[in-house]
Amino acid sequence: MKCPFCGFSESKVVDSRPADDGEKIRRRRECLSCSKRFTTYEIIESTPLLVIKKDGSIEQYDRSKLLRGILKSCEKRPVSYEAVEQIVNKVEGHLNSDFDKEVPSHEIGSYVMDYLRELDEVSYVRFASVYREFKDINTFMNELSKLMSERNKK
Repeated sequence: MKCPFCGFSESKVVDSRPADDGEKIRRRRECLSCSKRFTTYEIIESTPLLVIKKDGSIEQYDRSKLLRGILKSCEKRPVSYEAVEQIVNKVEGHLNSDFDKEVPSHEIGSYVMDYLRELDEVSYVRFASVYREFKDINTFMNELSKLMSERNKK
């Protein structure tokens, strides 16, 4: 690690401790040339997850985009922001454990729909209508029929 004061390339670690809820390590260093101290942060370098869209294009996974989509489907519903964040966290957990670098967008949508179905049926139908691109009232009614038959089985 280069000293920010004299540019010398060797230093020793004086103190090390976790920072930002364990996401980073804060290291206090001392330059072996000028003896001045400085702080560095060490983070895990992660490979970005790429989403393969329906049209074949690829874009980087964006947590905020997923959060906005779910929040939109839960608008004016008795669903807390914390519940939506929990869904996003669970979906991300699946994505990180089930996929290495690329994930098809339909997988993300399936995970979200599974959790929304349990949380709030209206939000589920709203999300499904966009995700599955309902073309007409018949496709919408088919989805509602499936939901009703699942509810009756419980």
